[in-house]
Amino acid sequence: MFAGLPELGISNGEDLKETLTNCTEPLKAIDQFQTENGILLPTLQSALPFLDLHGTPRLEFHQSVFDELRDKLMERVATIAEGKDEERYGKLEELLEKSFPLVKMPSIQSFLFIVCAVEVKRQIWQDNQALFGDEVSPLLKQYIVEKEAALFSSDLSILHNFFSPSPKARRQGEVVLKLTQMIGKNVKLYDMVLQFLRTLFLRTRNVHYCTLRAELLMSLHDLDISEICSVDPCHKFTWCLDACIREKFVDAKRARELQGFLDGVKKGQEQVLGDLSMILCDPFACNTLVLSTVRNLQELLSQDALPRDSPDLMLLLRMLSLGQGAWDMIDSQVFKEPRLELEVVTRFLPAMLSVVVDDYTFTVEQKLPSEEKTSLTYPTALPDAFNKYLQENRVACEIGLYYTLHIAKQRNKNALQRLLPALVETHNEMAFGDIFLHLLTGHLTLLSDEFGTEEFCSAVFDGFLLASFSRSVLSWVVQEITANVAFETDGNLTAQKTVPGCPPSPSCFTGN
Repeated sequence: MFAGLPELGISNGEDLKETLTNCTEPLKAIDQFQTENGILLPTLQSALPFLDLHGTPRLEFHQSVFDELRDKLMERVATIAEGKDEERYGKLEELLEKSFPLVKMPSIQSFLFIVCAVEVKRQIWQDNQALFGDEVSPLLKQYIVEKEAALFSSDLSILHNFFSPSPKARRQGEVVLKLTQMIGKNVKLYDMVLQFLRTLFLRTRNVHYCTLRAELLMSLHDLDISEICSVDPCHKFTWCLDACIREKFVDAKRARELQGFLDGVKKGQEQVLGDLSMILCDPFACNTLVLSTVRNLQELLSQDALPRDSPDLMLLLRMLSLGQGAWDMIDSQVFKEPRLELEVVTRFLPAMLSVVVDDYTFTVEQKLPSEEKTSLTYPTALPDAFNKYLQENRVACEIGLYYTLHIAKQRNKNALQRLLPALVETHNEMAFGDIFLHLLTGHLTLLSDEFGTEEFCSAVFDGFLLASFSRSVLSWVVQEITANVAFETDGNLTAQKTVPGCPPSPSCFTGN
């Protein structure tokens, strides 16, 4: 416990034992030992007896002084490390060299850990997952707080919303940069972070952990950390998808590449699907996939083609289904692509296209000369199949919600008044999720003039927003409690508490 003290000229327990063994007056020997090895301040000698009268042990007093001095020293070290002094590295190395004789003392170890270089910390972290979890957990919590702050920001418009920042700009965030620095080229630390993200995603259902999983990999890609990127089987898929997110569209060429990656998952490698599903569950990926789906459906309508005849559309639906099933897959540890319900393609999408045709027909009718107009009125009801799958199927519901956003962006008040009341009943109350409400609010800013009419206000507020208010507040409370419990009980993320997944190593390709 006291190893290293003699090297610094400080007496230790063995010295005290020898003194007491050879002395004739033990009390005087102890008093002399305290005087020689205590804090050498003349003004303190008169104060120590006062502490004795109050029953304060000398150990407690010296420990409090030690803690205070250690905190001051750490502050000074941090100041030196962040300064511009060219000799700062030399000063820190000299300080470490003086401290190394005491490396076996627990009270000194924490100080040495803090001041040592990140390269040294990586070697310590990789053999101590609990310690690494202590370092990573505050960063993960900070990341979630920042994402939620962006969702609830009052600075909101169609041009500035949650999805506005580019992927590369998002990767410049403080948390992503810190995690990237902490990991460096260490595959084992990277795997630990992925385990933490899987675990927290499973326990909180918070999709922002999926975003961080993708951002972290692409941040390492930006730095050309081939030691990690070359062994993560999700790297090329994530890289291709990242390009699609940047363009906010999945074109035919990239669709073929993405399909090749999914089809390339061989027998024995199915665990890779767990991480791929998390990457596709990322809200930024989901946003891109659904926007591409809506655009694809519009092109099919102009070509008089059926949804089931489009391979690109089938792939988009396949990836949406895989992303939506991420939580179930990781929870069950059954790594198999979820089967897309055929009737989503054969019944729901045609029903949605009929809504588009209704709107187009009415718009054309309104532009005709008065003598050519008929008594056509805008439909108020929605097809039964549209409502049914909005409530029963999560992929269909996601497409329906984004079509509503598309209509709001087009400032089509008639279609919006028709659609909003139907969103009160959706699959797992997806319409009351933070992300959808955030986007819808931004899109509604385009319709400021329409809020002057009672009919439109009734559809927006009475028909949807007031219903969403009570449910979203309840959802927010439950989500906050769940997230806080997860962080309070699992602040130390250890191997026993993490969810397994595909490790970023060659074993992913062999199934070992």
